[in-house]
Amino acid sequence: MNDTGTDLIPFPGALSRPSPSEGRVALDADTLIEAQPGTEGVARWLRSTVGAATGLPLRDGHDADSRIVLRVDPATARERGPEGYRLTCDGHGVRIDGGSAAGVFWGAQTLRQLLGPAAFRRAPVTTRTEWELPAVRIEDAPRFAWRGAMLDVARHFLPKGDVLAYVDLLAAHKLNVLHLHLTDDQGWRLEIKRHPRLTEIGAWRARTKVGHRASPLWDERPHGGYYTQDDMREIVAYAAERHITVVPEIDIPGHSQAAIAAYPELGNTDVIDTTSLSVWDTWGVNPNVLAPTDTTLAFYEDVLTEVLDIFPSPFVHIGGDECPKDQWRASPTAQARIAEQGLADEDELQSWFIRHFDRWLTGRGRRLVGWDEILEGGLAEGATVSSWRGYAGGIAAARAGHDVVMCPEQQVYLDHRQAAGDDEPVPIGFVRTLEDVYRFEPVPPELDADRAERVIGTQANIWTEAMESRQRVDYQTFPRLAAFAEVAWSRLPAPEDRDFAAFERRMTGHYARLDALGVDYRPPGGPRPWQRRPGVLGRPIEGAPPIV
Repeated sequence: MNDTGTDLIPFPGALSRPSPSEGRVALDADTLIEAQPGTEGVARWLRSTVGAATGLPLRDGHDADSRIVLRVDPATARERGPEGYRLTCDGHGVRIDGGSAAGVFWGAQTLRQLLGPAAFRRAPVTTRTEWELPAVRIEDAPRFAWRGAMLDVARHFLPKGDVLAYVDLLAAHKLNVLHLHLTDDQGWRLEIKRHPRLTEIGAWRARTKVGHRASPLWDERPHGGYYTQDDMREIVAYAAERHITVVPEIDIPGHSQAAIAAYPELGNTDVIDTTSLSVWDTWGVNPNVLAPTDTTLAFYEDVLTEVLDIFPSPFVHIGGDECPKDQWRASPTAQARIAEQGLADEDELQSWFIRHFDRWLTGRGRRLVGWDEILEGGLAEGATVSSWRGYAGGIAAARAGHDVVMCPEQQVYLDHRQAAGDDEPVPIGFVRTLEDVYRFEPVPPELDADRAERVIGTQANIWTEAMESRQRVDYQTFPRLAAFAEVAWSRLPAPEDRDFAAFERRMTGHYARLDALGVDYRPPGGPRPWQRRPGVLGRPIEGAPPIV
């Protein structure tokens, strides 16, 4: 641990040391947690994590010289917002005042960092009976309300335990949204009781392309898996205890071959033999999209009814990206729908799909989110845009009065390679180093101050076509997610003025935390021998990514 707490990530808005006479603060077997109303969940988290790592009981109480006081403070809420906090370590013990229970929780995450890497383990590795903290005062609050990571569990399924581990990793970095990409051409990952073939058939593929779609390599083992509704309720509850919202994504009208394989009537049966389709085993943009029929609408209303019962998130993501229109152009049924609705073309037919579910979700008190292709053909009135193809979609949406989550692929797609050279496993896309991610700016200068307020947050996306395991996901995600977390949380200078050298120095301590958490991250010097994937074809793109 750095003596002044200056290895914190994300770095807080204000950090000061009390007078030298304050000395240091020690936690020991007599330390109590005084959990004032509304903070009981934070106290449970402290006992289950910090208590487990240190061996300290951290019992409830208030009559002790050594205390950790947790309090929801209206003044902090007014000054710093609901997720803001003030952490004080001094001769009186530890006090965390938060604008809400979430603010108290983020303060507790900072407290854990101050205790050192050993506080990130699951059981004590030392016999020490006292854990020292620096005397310090920290005042902090996030820049963005939406600080997210998208985890693609459709292309390669991640078991429930791995998802729960990622919830903990997001929480450790003060990220508060887990966007789960649950359905795609390559697999359907959520149990839907009204339509059981979605997982009986749609959750499994016969084999899998290894590497980029141009690769000659195949993994001939069947691949699949899904989360039961109780599995997902567990994930949602676990995340909620850590003040993380799980946003589900159910893709429509493209990226839907797994659903069509399970229920062929969902596809364009007047164009192709949909009964011949199976769950897709390779990557890319798939031509098999949903048919614009009343049957399809009713089917997905059934699906979303169950989704809403599982996920309390105010946002529901419906994809809307990469929807080829060739089948609709050839389909008499689709053309009849275009004529019936007075639509101009197939782009407006996609917008018709999106608008239908925007109204449907709005009528149930939820908000639709979609990738920036939902701008094509006219944007649904209440929709929020995930701007992935660059900044342009987000700029257009913000100027039209819509909320935006900035996640441009050229900057924060963590499946993109981390360095040039042959050692990088399955090199995809542009080189995006730790420094590149640290210099990412979510709010483009083209937006004036009023429109900039429409950028409600930012998100790093973890697409798993070339990530078949938790180990591979760890490698691609870390350490870059730590840099992204600071971008999302902290109010940093302009990209060119950011002190990356100081961030790198703080990362020295943070790597030790990641080690304690068991994260198989990419080391600064390059991949370890077992992290390489020689002979597996990627798709590297040379040069600096465009700003589009």
